[in-house]
Amino acid sequence: MSKPSLRRPSAILTGCLALLAAGCVAYPACRNTVPIPAGDILAGTMDPSVRPGDDFFAHAVGSWLRRNPIPPSEAGWGIGNAVREELYAKQRRINEQAAATNAPSGSDLRKLGDFWRTAMDEDLAERTGLRPLRAELDRIDAIADVGQVVDVAFSLAPLGAGAFLDLSIAPDEKNSDEMSVHVAQGGLGLPDRDFYFNPEAGVATIRREYTGHLARMLGLLGHDAATARRAADGVMAFETALAKASRSLEDLRDPQRNYNPMPPAEFTARHTPSIAWKQRLADWGLRPGNVVVGQPEFFAALDGLLHATPLPVLRDYLRFHLVSAHAESLDRSIAGENFRFYGQVLSGQKEQRPRWKRVLDSEDTAMGMVLGRIFVAEYFPAETKARYADLVEAIRGAYRARIERLDWMTPATKAKALKKLAAVKAKVGYPDRWKDYSRLVVGRDSYCDNLKRAARWRFDDMVSKFGKPVDRTEWSMTPQTYNAYYNPANNEIVLPAAIFAIPGMADRDVDDAVVYGYAGATTIGHEITHGFDDQGRQFDPHGNMEDWWTAADAAEFGRRAGGLVRQFDAYEPLPGIHINGKASLGENIADLGGIALGLDAFKRTRQYREGKKIGGLTPLQRYFVGYALGWMHQITEASLRRNLLGDVHAPAKWRVLGPVANLPEFFEAFAIQPGQPMWRPEAERVRVW
Repeated sequence: MSKPSLRRPSAILTGCLALLAAGCVAYPACRNTVPIPAGDILAGTMDPSVRPGDDFFAHAVGSWLRRNPIPPSEAGWGIGNAVREELYAKQRRINEQAAATNAPSGSDLRKLGDFWRTAMDEDLAERTGLRPLRAELDRIDAIADVGQVVDVAFSLAPLGAGAFLDLSIAPDEKNSDEMSVHVAQGGLGLPDRDFYFNPEAGVATIRREYTGHLARMLGLLGHDAATARRAADGVMAFETALAKASRSLEDLRDPQRNYNPMPPAEFTARHTPSIAWKQRLADWGLRPGNVVVGQPEFFAALDGLLHATPLPVLRDYLRFHLVSAHAESLDRSIAGENFRFYGQVLSGQKEQRPRWKRVLDSEDTAMGMVLGRIFVAEYFPAETKARYADLVEAIRGAYRARIERLDWMTPATKAKALKKLAAVKAKVGYPDRWKDYSRLVVGRDSYCDNLKRAARWRFDDMVSKFGKPVDRTEWSMTPQTYNAYYNPANNEIVLPAAIFAIPGMADRDVDDAVVYGYAGATTIGHEITHGFDDQGRQFDPHGNMEDWWTAADAAEFGRRAGGLVRQFDAYEPLPGIHINGKASLGENIADLGGIALGLDAFKRTRQYREGKKIGGLTPLQRYFVGYALGWMHQITEASLRRNLLGDVHAPAKWRVLGPVANLPEFFEAFAIQPGQPMWRPEAERVRVW
């Protein structure tokens, strides 16, 4: 899901000015004269000075965004941030209580307390310096040949350094009951391959700044200024060559092309003679019959680059990626330089976020389920879980009805789609079975040591899954995460407790119109639709990659999806940088499906049938504004550029403007007419599901 222009109107209907000044929400005929109640979440979001037909995003959430500018410490600000502020306060209280409690050694509460206390001790990090990484840095210094480069790179993988490639143990795409070894392209310090080549001026500046960042980091690791500059140029050239061999963001969304199973020995012989995969994997206790290779051509290029690149460059590359992976836990100079580039240059933050918030983020990665179990016991009551479990079934029912009445799909494919829909498992709130962290050691020696131990624990936990039945109960997000996901291998939607929160509101006080738009459309409907987007539709009810479509249905799906590609390709959020319609297609299909499903389900509620206004808004209007509420977000220009080039999600504003303009009910709700910027002729509207 990943939670976060049309011009503002130059004039407003003069007959509405008095009402607008009074704070009413007025549409072209000035029908609505009742102020939105003060306790209503929508009262603080909507901007009545912008007509919905001119810019619905600004109309629905512009007031909140104007009153809540992006703080200097943030790359963006919106509803997710407001929710996280409340979550941070709750999590901080839990951690501070744990740190003040004399809990038994090895207990979850003791681990939380020790992690928090040690991570918050900035002076300890300053005194400790690079000591926690000294053994790894010494090993890098001793590299004498390509074989040792590979040795060190593989030794760093359990520490999360991510040198050269990505390795994972995950369900096999064509046998979802079996865990397979997957390897994929990786090893870049910039967010995506296109950052190394895009000629746009802002991206060119990022490349120059990145080279400077490399030089400063390598200087902090011991190089003199001149040597650091030369070393940075070498690392940049090496990463640029890796990027050139990497597949594009849109090509990485093709599950068929990224599934290339082969025996480890064949992988070595055909693509990477410098990497003896059979032995490398055996060193970790992995003896797979096949390795699923994502991008074989990348690995062939990597092998050549390992031999063509001078050893000092490879050593500097490994040093940089090791230290970058742990920079947040190191001394002020390294942590500060890491923030200067990744926070300020890449994301547009003006100052660093408070340490306690950064620690909570690290803790979520290191041992988030330990905190999550305490969090849900205190903050996610059973009645809230039940409300959203029921909403899942309402959305599922709406999808079932929508599939049954599709006029473009044959009965054979419909039957299989309905079977897959019925099999979708919904995980709501938190796991039924909590992950066991008993083998994770948390000490008081240093923040970096704790992160290293946590990274190795996660790696060992991942490796331990190989050869065992797939655990379909496992969660990949913590309950306190403001996000959600669809997992094709399990054919499941996973909805953490935090994703349903609206800041400052008790769940019981939010009406169905807003809930169905905010949670039903942007989250539940969105995630279910991922099972039927351009990627998800290639997997069967059990999570296996299988073609269950007739050729005619697949062609028609492609034609309809192509309409969404064209719609989003046309958006240009920054001069010279358009949204990538192909790369964002899955998310755009899910957004369109989500808003349509949420609306279908909402039409079955009592609130919709009664049609009573709240604060001058009809139920249908409240539904669409509730949908926009879910994407209420603004970001810095730097962060916008980063997302346009390296994220499969369109920016938040266009996740509202694009989908709503494909629904006839939207035009009906706000009396939008031809000639207004939001109007989309019927022939140009897209309907996939």
